[in-house]
Amino acid sequence: MFIQPEWQYKQENGSAMHQWVKQKENPLPNDVDIILYGALLSYASKRSEKALYPTAFRKAWPSFQSYNLDEQVDLRTLAVVDVGDVAIHETDRMLSESAIEAAAESLSTAYSKSFTCLIGGDHAITACSLRGIKNAFPKDRIGIIQIDTHLDARNQEEIGLAMDSPIQQLIAAGVVEGKHVYNVGLHGFFNSPEMIHYAKEQGIHMITLKQMRRDGIQLTIREMLRQLMYEVDRIYVSVDLDVLDITFAPDVPAATPGGLTAYELFDILKLIGENEGVRHIDFVYADPKEGDLRPETVKMGVTAFLQWLTGIRLDYRNRIQKYNVHGVSK
Repeated sequence: MFIQPEWQYKQENGSAMHQWVKQKENPLPNDVDIILYGALLSYASKRSEKALYPTAFRKAWPSFQSYNLDEQVDLRTLAVVDVGDVAIHETDRMLSESAIEAAAESLSTAYSKSFTCLIGGDHAITACSLRGIKNAFPKDRIGIIQIDTHLDARNQEEIGLAMDSPIQQLIAAGVVEGKHVYNVGLHGFFNSPEMIHYAKEQGIHMITLKQMRRDGIQLTIREMLRQLMYEVDRIYVSVDLDVLDITFAPDVPAATPGGLTAYELFDILKLIGENEGVRHIDFVYADPKEGDLRPETVKMGVTAFLQWLTGIRLDYRNRIQKYNVHGVSK
């Protein structure tokens, strides 16, 4: 089901990211807080269907330390385990998507108390991952927070399997309900009237970047999480890096002017990490259509991942402090 990642490190002690993120097959469930895995499927690239970003993501680890100076937390207290990449088929997209779905189901079942993080690949993998999670927890209501410039809800019957139809696929299959989908970061001239009509028809919550900045990004995200926690059993977050302004993500093919700043995305992900209802996350669509990934884009993605971990670490710390203040531990 999984293959060893192209970029691996010797296991050793230290504070650099490649030293405290463990690369291990079949870790024991009690030894894992966050399960990390990659999916190399990419419809966006003209070169092939193999995504570059999961390998570049791991290759950048030595540049990052475990300590978040802004928040005064050390991420080494989290057990993060990288189990490798999903083994995808070289030419058959349907088999590749089925493999990602099976991997998501397997990990969600085996590590039901852990967070899962999928590194892609483009947005097609989001639908695969969510189908697998639904298979693992068929009775659970799932909410989606999609951080994206685009609605990604094109009609699948018209375009077939593709990276810009995951939300439409999931609603059509009954995996999620439209009213439990929140799309944040929408802006500009990048969604068709047909997609907007579909989103309204399905009850998808469309939160524009202009609205978020007017009302306050932190307040908007907190209210969205509060509402979802009331309505669903688990929350899945999909981070499409094209939500960033094109100056912050020069490689991302669908990045546009007027998107989120790096600082805004980092703050959003920290808040999301602090919410225990968010059990699953993916980071997608970093691959350029041609050429190699630039270090700026890769480091942006790694920092976004670490900000999410920071939120989880802060949530753990706050819960422990509350636990001790009330004297429950005794």
